[in-house]
Amino acid sequence: MTYVIIHALTPIFVIMLLGFWAGKAKMVDNKNVSLLNIFVMDFALPAALFSATARTPWSGIVDQWSLIVVLTLSMWIAYGAIYLISTKVFKKSAQDSAVLTLTVALPNFAALGLPILGSVFGSSSSTSLAVAVSIACGSVLMTPFCLLILEREKSRAAGTIQGNGLSLLPVLMWRSLKKPIVLGPLLGVILSAIGIHVPALVLHAIKPMGIAATGAALFLTGVILSARTLKINKTVIVACLTKNLIQPFIAWGLIIAFGISPSVAVTAILMIALSAGFFGVVFGNRFGVQSPDAEATLLLSSALSIITLPLFISMTSGMIH
Repeated sequence: MTYVIIHALTPIFVIMLLGFWAGKAKMVDNKNVSLLNIFVMDFALPAALFSATARTPWSGIVDQWSLIVVLTLSMWIAYGAIYLISTKVFKKSAQDSAVLTLTVALPNFAALGLPILGSVFGSSSSTSLAVAVSIACGSVLMTPFCLLILEREKSRAAGTIQGNGLSLLPVLMWRSLKKPIVLGPLLGVILSAIGIHVPALVLHAIKPMGIAATGAALFLTGVILSARTLKINKTVIVACLTKNLIQPFIAWGLIIAFGISPSVAVTAILMIALSAGFFGVVFGNRFGVQSPDAEATLLLSSALSIITLPLFISMTSGMIH
């Protein structure tokens, strides 16, 4: 099992290392990655997320309601807790905290979901459906939180928006919804819900863009990291402990509270137990926000998952036998 996990994580480290090397060798300008960021955030990832959600049958999404509830609540609880700790205890800025908390709360569903679930349940349509639902939950129900905070702080700094609290919410929500990274998966979910099937030719046309999404995002992350000096501090330690240990136990507690079936329970726990995702770092860079803590958390969480993922796979193995 450890081999399977290392096999799944290897492409992540290799592609990030290639991006890191390209930045350090000045093959890519690691101080100015706006063009690559636009490709990843406005084209590649939205295309991948749209394809994943549009091809997911609405009946399948509805049938996965218990998985959606556990995943969403686990991510929201972790997000709220880390955001409060980051801003109130460690006195980080709202933008820095937003990037860090998305890195912690949103697992790396896109890169690790299929390899890990496939190793436990085998490759099947139900496994693919569970991963697609997980990606939809993260992209539609999680990323807007980060975007709202980043949009709010950016607008306040530019003096283009005034006020506090709920009065800002409609404007900020609209700005977030217009972002391709949110609009792509949301449009896919809407089309699935109303029963409109996207023509196969359309999905075929954007398939190469979707295939490039994860690789491009990881390469971009490596380039971004090449311009930073990574440091392990209290914030990073708390973030990694939350991501790799506490958040999966939060999911486990929700499963016990709701009395969820064993197969769904194992899927939910293992998906939440995946290492930190790269969305937060990439989002932050798009808004000009550098979060060294998020970057260090991304790397350390990925490394630690070589230990923590086998732990949770072993702990949940008795549920499905």
